[in-house]
Amino acid sequence: MSYDLAVWEGERPADDETAGRVFHDLCARYIDSDMKEPPSEHIAAYVAALLERWCDLTEDEEDTSPWSTGPLIGEASGPLIYFPLRWSMAEEASAYAAAVSESMGLVCFDVQQNQLRP
Repeated sequence: MSYDLAVWEGERPADDETAGRVFHDLCARYIDSDMKEPPSEHIAAYVAALLERWCDLTEDEEDTSPWSTGPLIGEASGPLIYFPLRWSMAEEASAYAAAVSESMGLVCFDVQQNQLRP
C-alpha cells in the first residue's frame, strides 16, 4: 500500500475542490498522456531537494527510502510530479515533501484526502 502526493507549479488553488480539478487536469495532460514531457526545472529541483533527505529507491541498500518507486524523477512530467510513498513512512515523508514544496513555491496536494497540503 502506498500514499500518493502530487506537487505542481502554478498558483495555489483557492480551495480543495478546485485543487482536485487542477490535479485531474494536470494528470490527464502530463501523466496519463502517451507523450510524457521532461520535468520542468522547478520540479527537477524539488525532486533533488527530496533526494537530499532520503536516497532514491534505486540506491536504497538499507531500506530507508520512503519512495515507493524509483527513480523518483521518473514520476515527473512537465510541471507535475505524482509520486507514491511507502505507507509506513508516509506521515514523516509527506510532511517533509509538503514543507519543501511550500518553501519552493509549489502546490502540494494530498490525493487520498483530496486536499491541499500543508
